[in-house]
Amino acid sequence: MKQKEFFHSVTLDRDKCMGCINCIKRCPTEAIRVRNGKAKIISERCIDCGECIRVCPHHAKKAIFDPLSVIDQYEYTIALPAPSFYGQFNNLDDVDIVLSALIDLGFDAVFEVSKAAELVSDATRKILHQPDCPKPLISSACPAVTRLIRVRFPSLIDNILDLNAPVEVAARLAKQEAMEKTGLPAEKIGAVFISPCPAKVTAAKMPLGTQKSEISAVLAVSEVYPKLLKYMDHTNHREGLSDSGKMGVAWASSAGESSALLNDNYLAADGIENVIRVLEDLEDEKFSNLDFIELNACNGGCVGGVLNVENPYIARTKLKRLRKYLPVSLNHLSQIPDQMKWDEPLEFTPVMELDADFHVALNKMNEMEHIEASLPGLDCGSCGAPSCKALAEDVVRGFASVDDCIFKFRENVASFVDNIHKLEFPFPQSYREKPDDPEKK
Repeated sequence: MKQKEFFHSVTLDRDKCMGCINCIKRCPTEAIRVRNGKAKIISERCIDCGECIRVCPHHAKKAIFDPLSVIDQYEYTIALPAPSFYGQFNNLDDVDIVLSALIDLGFDAVFEVSKAAELVSDATRKILHQPDCPKPLISSACPAVTRLIRVRFPSLIDNILDLNAPVEVAARLAKQEAMEKTGLPAEKIGAVFISPCPAKVTAAKMPLGTQKSEISAVLAVSEVYPKLLKYMDHTNHREGLSDSGKMGVAWASSAGESSALLNDNYLAADGIENVIRVLEDLEDEKFSNLDFIELNACNGGCVGGVLNVENPYIARTKLKRLRKYLPVSLNHLSQIPDQMKWDEPLEFTPVMELDADFHVALNKMNEMEHIEASLPGLDCGSCGAPSCKALAEDVVRGFASVDDCIFKFRENVASFVDNIHKLEFPFPQSYREKPDDPEKK
């Protein structure tokens, strides 16, 4: 169970790592250190947001995902394209062109994640009208944000919307439809998600809120996109494949989910640094009278995922143009089905606790504060930790030394040399006498 608990789609290629500190400065959970000239990812802290992939100039960080050949492992395969996938293509005015090309590529059917997004939006609207709904309700659509809250903001866990993300809902509905259509059992049907980010790969392999994901495999947009282009030019165009409207496709960009709630009393933030700032303010109760908070780890929303190929701002413009040709929404619920709800609670993961024993942790905290006070406070990262506070924590945990700080090391060396100069050595009499002393003769 432990091994499964910390599956990660973000990995490190040590051969390509040059020991720079770009990644440690941007990691939202301080999950990376540079030791002995190489980066190291602290597994239990990583939330697979992909920020290190985005900023690494040497391409030492990379994402794990399934190859396209995975569709050959199933008798019937369904493509689950993310709404942001449509924003990768130029001059797209008909979603059916993309969906038809996916079938020509080798899939037996398609099921739009944007369709499931409209259902999740409808379910969220119903939950917000319930009298016992905790407000502000925090979206659970971005798995990186959900994991961030689980490890850094445990007091906000109860505010997270306990609905499965649209891609999980899409996988369940798609498999159900395929079983009814083909008569095949679920294990012979592959629901394959085309993902814009590594966090969603992890969500499929190690889901939160549900015991088992129905997503069979996850492909990267960057892998599918070039293979799909040749089919889009000469595709056997099929009409009526798309079954979603503006609301579903809008989920691809920041504030798209919120706007689908038909409620202006919301806050939407994107980019991991902005997300953390919002969560800190929310934890400090700085927000009042908000009904909903939408948070996306990637800049611009899912269009900013590191597995995409298009610039997120250009992709957002393309999607805005595409939505002009779509109806508002095509999917609604009479009631919230059980398959949309979480089947297990989200639990706090205390990966940042100094010790399980409160008194031991308190002593370590005091020691950590003392060490941090002795450091220069520059947060330069030269020690291999993202901040002086992080270095102090590493020292207390036994993973580092105060001398890893270049300024403390230089200060200690200077003090040592100064002390040597001040010493008076009691040289023996024989060393003080000159060899040509006449009395010696």
